[in-house]
Order: sequence, then C-alpha cells, then structure tokens
Amino acid sequence: MALIDRPLDAQNLREAVSRAPVTLLTGPRQAGKSTLARQSIASSPPAFFDLEDHRDLARLSEPTLALRDAGETIVIDEAQRMPDLFPTLRVLVDENRRPGRFVVLGSASPDLTGLGSESLAGRVAFVELGGLRLSDVGGHRLDDLWLRGGLPESVVASTDEASTRWRDDYVSTFLERDLANLGFRFPATTMRRFWTMLAHFHGQTWNGARIARSIDVSESTVRRYIDALTDALVVRQLPPWFANISKRQVKSPRVYIRDSGLLHSLLGITTMVDLERSPVLGASWEGMILEQFLTRFAPAHPAYWSTHGGAELDLRLEIDGRVLGFEIKRTTRPAASKSMHSALADLNLDHLYVVHAGPHNFPLTHHITAVSATQLLTEHDQLTAHTK
Repeated sequence: MALIDRPLDAQNLREAVSRAPVTLLTGPRQAGKSTLARQSIASSPPAFFDLEDHRDLARLSEPTLALRDAGETIVIDEAQRMPDLFPTLRVLVDENRRPGRFVVLGSASPDLTGLGSESLAGRVAFVELGGLRLSDVGGHRLDDLWLRGGLPESVVASTDEASTRWRDDYVSTFLERDLANLGFRFPATTMRRFWTMLAHFHGQTWNGARIARSIDVSESTVRRYIDALTDALVVRQLPPWFANISKRQVKSPRVYIRDSGLLHSLLGITTMVDLERSPVLGASWEGMILEQFLTRFAPAHPAYWSTHGGAELDLRLEIDGRVLGFEIKRTTRPAASKSMHSALADLNLDHLYVVHAGPHNFPLTHHITAVSATQLLTEHDQLTAHTK
C-alpha cells in the first residue's frame, strides 16, 4: 500500500510523547495507528509489542521484565486486548517517570481500553487518530475522500470498485471479529441490521424507540448497540448544547457514521453518481465535513444546537477563547437564514461560518461568513481571516 504522509498527526503524536510518560493513541481499526507510531517515534525502531501476535503475548507473560526501562520508547499495539497490563504500566512509570516511556495503541475509546481510568491520571496524554485529512491527500481529492472515506487502504485503492470491496470486507470483519475482541458479544447479523439502520438516520437526532421498532429489539438493546459502536470509534454521538433561553431545546444527541466511506458502503453507494442521486447526499456531506473539521481542529466539547421551533446550528465550538458556530451546506450559493440569526443571538456567537461546496470565501452579513470547505480544511488561517 502506498504510504501517505500525515504531518499534523505525526506532530501531535511526537508532542504528546515528549511531555507524558504514557501516550494513548486511539482510532478505529485500520486508521493507520501502527504505521504512524513506527514512523513518528524517535527510537529507531521503537520496541514494539503487537497484542494480536501470540509471540508478543508470550513475551509479556512477565510484563515487568519485558517492559523494563532501556531508554527507548515502547509501543504496545491493540492494548485493549490486555487490560490487566495497565496497572503494571502505572507501577513502571512511577519507578521512572520520564516522558516517552510508552505509546499505547487502541482501537477503542480511552475508557474502554482502561487508560481512561484514574490509575493513570497525570501520567497519560491522549491522541486520537481519525481517517486521512484533506490536507494529507490534497484539496483536489475532496470528492474521493468523501466517497471513499478516510481509512488509508480505502483511499489509496486503485479504483472505486476496489475501495468498495475493501470497505465491504472491513464491515464484515469488524462485525464478526473486532467487536467481540473489544468485549462486545452481539450477533453479527443483528448488528449489521442496526448499523445499516443507523446509516439511514445519519445526521439526525437519536430516536432509540423508532430504531428499536425497526429492527425488533428493545430500546435498551439499541442503546447498548450504539454505545458499543461509539466506543469502537466508528459512530459519533454529537451532544446537544443547551442555551439559557426560554425556547424548548432538543436534548438527544445527533448520530453520525464517522467514516463517510463506511456510511456509503452500508447504504450501497459505490460511485459519485450514486451519491449525487441519493437522498442522503446532504447528510453525508455534512457528516464528512464535520468529521474532517473535528479531526483537524480537535476542539473541546463540540456540540450542536436545536430548538423544537426549528432553529438549529450544526456545530458550536469554542476555539481560542471565541464561541463560533458552523452551518454545513452542500451548495455553491450559501445564504444567511433566519435560523442562523437565531443561533447568533441565542448562543451569543462571536461569529458564524457557513461551510459550503464552492471555491470562494465571502461575507454574508457582518457576523456571518461563507467559507469554502476545501479552504477551511487545508489552510490554517481560515477561522481568523474573516473576523479580524
């Protein structure tokens, strides 16, 4: 597979390793965590343990001896397969608390891997690796990244057909093996039905009762299903933001399939023609841009906002001390709307951006700016250039 440089992710990982004894690098399966760790860490090569390899598991039968400090960085891949290892890491770190002792890779959320616990508080830095960024592949490949998603092997496939086959195999392997390895014992057939149903609700407010009826299981069961997919980093539950206003506000999260390529595979979309003709076109575009945006800027506490009266905002963020709003539109002719003005007023936004599919940036009002998605995701100053 041809390798694609990921300079921002490499920089984030090196910075975390330089300041913390333990770095947890999480991301979905096949996101490129192992490759990034091997390429980015100064030890040449770093000591590497793959917990899917029975030989490495045998080496770790005496972890205190196998992981003794020899001055290098030790990488432990698929660490969620051995949660009993984490207390040992804490003991070893406390014996010699130098930065860069361990880099732990996991295909699940920090809490699920065990590194989100208090036992490593103050000792661990967190880095999340999503799919490839638009800046990694180039702005001219936006449609490719949208159709195929960001998982590296899907992106570099020789044809759209080959990419589709790879993603179909990915979904099957994930459901039949990977979820079980993460500790979730769900029937693969039922989970496929649920994940496919969830794809049809992509970008919508979570309605567990409706989905439960659709696949004939209890509401508590679909809650467990979506939490499992969220912990496995293939689904995002974007929480609602509550403003101190009198309007009734939506309280359930919005749900997105995090990788647009997996979304399209679940929905049977294989070409750009299929996508352009699909009723999920706008929702797919919104989810792809949102995920790219959150991967690039890694903001704290992202949220959406919606009222029962119809006012809404796709994304509310706090960046560099400013409260910013984002509306994501699959259009080349964006315009300010009544809903945007409501969001500006009710959320006390410093500025609102309409992220669109066209090539240009331009003001819509004094506090609303239309921004090209391609420029926003590839150029560093787009959030400040229009508000100073």
